[in-house]
Amino acid sequence: MENQQYEKDVRNAVEVMRKGGVILYPTDTVWGIGCDATNPEAVKKVFEIKQREDSKALICLVDSEARLQRYVRDVPNVAWDIIELSTKPVTIILDGATNLAHNVMAEDGSVAMRVTKEPFSNLLCYRFQKAIVSTSANISGQPPAANYRDIAPELLEAVDYVCTSRRQEKKPHTPSGIIRLKPNGEVEVVRK
Repeated sequence: MENQQYEKDVRNAVEVMRKGGVILYPTDTVWGIGCDATNPEAVKKVFEIKQREDSKALICLVDSEARLQRYVRDVPNVAWDIIELSTKPVTIILDGATNLAHNVMAEDGSVAMRVTKEPFSNLLCYRFQKAIVSTSANISGQPPAANYRDIAPELLEAVDYVCTSRRQEKKPHTPSGIIRLKPNGEVEVVRK
């Protein structure tokens, strides 16, 4: 039953994102505001909804290591180890971003990417066939929405589609860890 609900929900969300719309969806961490990470107009809407300066880079989700390689020119070997060995969701900041909206990337050309293994967000990324923006579902400066019930009403009204899956959850979800891989091979922990 859950899979059928996921399928319909994913179809609806994908259709909205293909038209340049913005969605609210459950991820492998907290609820996220998402859109097509290759569409600069859609990304601009996300910044407006969050009331956040667009000089800050956004995290993007993908469903697989293969898809990650479409958006980063040269993924260092250590990134594969981190993805494989990590026991909790980890976002990796990588240099050499490509094929993404200019306003998703940081000014230095890097991008924050995460391969999601959680069933709903993984299926969403797989069906969309592109990177999806995943920024926490909150107005900038406020706490992220761990569960659907934590999402501010103004956010629910500001997006084009709100996913129906996983709305009943009441779990302690937290944002991902963030690691920056520097060109010299050095690893910097940005957020534990």
